[in-house]
Amino acid sequence: MKKEILGILRIRDGFVSGQELSRLLGVSRTAIWKTVEQLKKEGYAIEAVRNRGYLLTNADDVYSQNELEQRIVTKWAGKPVSFYESVGSTNIQAKIDAENGASHGTLIAAEMQTAGRGRRGREWNSPPGSNLYFSLILKPDFPPAAASMLTLVMAFAIARGIESTADEEGVPQNGRKPAEIKWPNDIVINGKKVCGILTEMSAERDYIHYVVIGCGVNVRKQDFLPEVAAKATDLESEFGKKISRSRLLANIMKAFESEYDIFLEKKTLEDLKDRYNAILVNRNREVCVLDPKGKYSGVAGGINELGELLVELPDGGVKQVYAGEVSVRGIYGYV
Repeated sequence: MKKEILGILRIRDGFVSGQELSRLLGVSRTAIWKTVEQLKKEGYAIEAVRNRGYLLTNADDVYSQNELEQRIVTKWAGKPVSFYESVGSTNIQAKIDAENGASHGTLIAAEMQTAGRGRRGREWNSPPGSNLYFSLILKPDFPPAAASMLTLVMAFAIARGIESTADEEGVPQNGRKPAEIKWPNDIVINGKKVCGILTEMSAERDYIHYVVIGCGVNVRKQDFLPEVAAKATDLESEFGKKISRSRLLANIMKAFESEYDIFLEKKTLEDLKDRYNAILVNRNREVCVLDPKGKYSGVAGGINELGELLVELPDGGVKQVYAGEVSVRGIYGYV
């Protein structure tokens, strides 16, 4: 009933009486009052006035199962939602759920992680009340070789979601630093990382059981550990105001669904690469490619339709760099 009450209160400009809610939902006024009290405990700002009823004054700070279900308006991406106050890792939980039959599009989100992981097994600091931690379960019907491109699709969707949310939150565009991508999947603002992505897959030779795309977005203003402070940032610091985590995650799901459906048409990044390259912070910069066979330097040109980074070498040759094998760093720093 929480979802139904919230839905009614959201679309009304003024107070809604307990009697009307009781009539619309077919329950007693006492049941309405008890449910409203539960919503208040979850963080919803609901004003209750005798003889007038209930008024939802602000839900932007609420990050919960109910709020995500209300805000996510996609056809399949982010549906259903499984929200945890605390979980070891959203990716680990998503893999467990996928093995147990969770459907394509299932979203695992958490207030905090106790064992968050980044690329190459690195620890991802995941405190409560600060960031987005979520994983999306996909069960695609295409060969495993194409799955690596989904990381780039998600990266682009997150950049789109950040920009949409900033616009909706009223962050002025004048002077605002845009969300960009450091190939293949770090989201950066003003040259600092604001988001990381970890994609994992269960597959056979020619069949994908499932793909899990895990993401962590730094949202609230925070003090980073000294070893990462020089290359990490958060949305609140960059935009100068609070950003609704629920709104942001809903916008990311909306953007991902759109980009994923485009990707499915050709199962390549042919129709995405130009837009991806337009916000690629590495583009036309000298980079160092950390290849297990030996590092080398060159100038990053952009990605091709397979998501490989095209790097022009000093001798004029061009190497196609595959994301799963190497890391890329700027010659003079993180980007």
